[in-house]
Amino acid sequence: MRAFSVSFFLLLFSGIATAATPSARPNVLLLLVDDLKPAIGAYGDRTAITPHLDRLVARGMRFDAAYCNQAVCAMSRFTLLLGARSTTTGLYQFGRNFRDTYPDAVTLPQLFMRHGYRAESMGKVFHVGHGTYGDDASWSLPAHTEPVIEYLDPTSTPEGTPTNEQAFFTNLRRPAGSDPLPRGAAWESPDVPDDAYGDGRLAAQAIARLRAAKEKLDEPFFYAVGFARPHLPFSVPKKYWDLYDPAKLPMPVRESAPEGVVALAMKRGGEIDAFFPVPKPPVQQFPDDIKRQLIHGYYASTSYVDAQIGRVMDALDELKLADNTIVVLWGDHGWHLGDLGMWTKHTNFEQANRIPLVVIAPGVTRTGTSTGQLAETVDLYPTLAELAGLPKPTGPLRLDGTSLVPVLKNPAARVRDHAYHCYPRGGDLGRAIRTERYRLVEWKKLGAPADTAKIELYDYAADPIESRNIAAEQPKVVAQLRAILARHGEAVPALPTKR
Repeated sequence: MRAFSVSFFLLLFSGIATAATPSARPNVLLLLVDDLKPAIGAYGDRTAITPHLDRLVARGMRFDAAYCNQAVCAMSRFTLLLGARSTTTGLYQFGRNFRDTYPDAVTLPQLFMRHGYRAESMGKVFHVGHGTYGDDASWSLPAHTEPVIEYLDPTSTPEGTPTNEQAFFTNLRRPAGSDPLPRGAAWESPDVPDDAYGDGRLAAQAIARLRAAKEKLDEPFFYAVGFARPHLPFSVPKKYWDLYDPAKLPMPVRESAPEGVVALAMKRGGEIDAFFPVPKPPVQQFPDDIKRQLIHGYYASTSYVDAQIGRVMDALDELKLADNTIVVLWGDHGWHLGDLGMWTKHTNFEQANRIPLVVIAPGVTRTGTSTGQLAETVDLYPTLAELAGLPKPTGPLRLDGTSLVPVLKNPAARVRDHAYHCYPRGGDLGRAIRTERYRLVEWKKLGAPADTAKIELYDYAADPIESRNIAAEQPKVVAQLRAILARHGEAVPALPTKR
């Protein structure tokens, strides 16, 4: 009997020790922020009040030349989660779901699940809306969701709900020929607690899941936490609006199109037209008070999400998970704040495509480092796989990214000499090459001869605000960059709409 008891207690102790032993494999905490350009104090933005993000940036490596692969929510998230550019997948527009064409594709979280990770989606990770859906196969359990379009003040929806954008973001199908749905407010700032809005509740959910992970240290986690603000509408608690003096906000420096611009490169209206009191088309220039409110709302929303990310990072530290957790901060694309007369995203210009990217990799990155290495969203797939010690991913969908691990170890290392992105408009595709100094954009129809293309060239050393297309003045630079572009091959056609 005594021998049985000793054996039993030894077995019990062994089980407890195993359950309490941290996995040698690192966890991954992927923090996604919708519509966030590098409007962060640690990126040099003198207006942004972002103390929590500033501390996060200081813990790892800041990429100063990171770019999305397409400046629109759904497609940018596809490039992140598939590791393949739109020009490889044909995913250029809403209403396309990648499993319809690539049923066996292995997403980034799926790769981690195949190697023993628990993968969870919280908030806006895949884009759900506009006829596009999430992917249940990518997660260990159903995704936790919060609304992207959210109002608390009744005056924000005077004509009732759902608004036009609420319908889009919930894939609400309206009968053909039905009346247009109403517009909602572009901003609101009620005096409410942080958790009254979705991003506050999302932070609480992420903290709860970190606590759950602490209880099961033998199973590493891959948590993707997607915050909605500063996506429109700028619905955030009053205290974040009160951080800013409207009179001191930066107004657009140049509100006219670049000289010699290719007409297809420009956009007017679009998403922002769905909100009041933004003037409806054909009005192109907004009154100064509207511009100032929109800029105010963007920065207030950034400060709000800054506070929510701070809560999550504090929990990571308090639970003593930080030493074995890779943290990535990623903005899905940039945002025009009136520059060149444009608002929101959907272009190939700098403000729509440059993103914040920060990587904290314990034992690999050093605190307070930065790099000028050109990086793309697709690079995160192979980078995270290598950091976690997973086998090199091999499809079945071709991966376009390059691992940034050499740069994480040495900020002076270089693994690519350009970033590549695109945007479609008017039946043409604008494919872009961004080097340290230049951006070249080639606009043409897919499959059309190279000599039919319209070309843009911008020199960011001489003209950081993109005031002039100098393609005609710099034929040698154009030829050099088009040769780089040609190495990528012809882009694949757009996938057909399935839903």
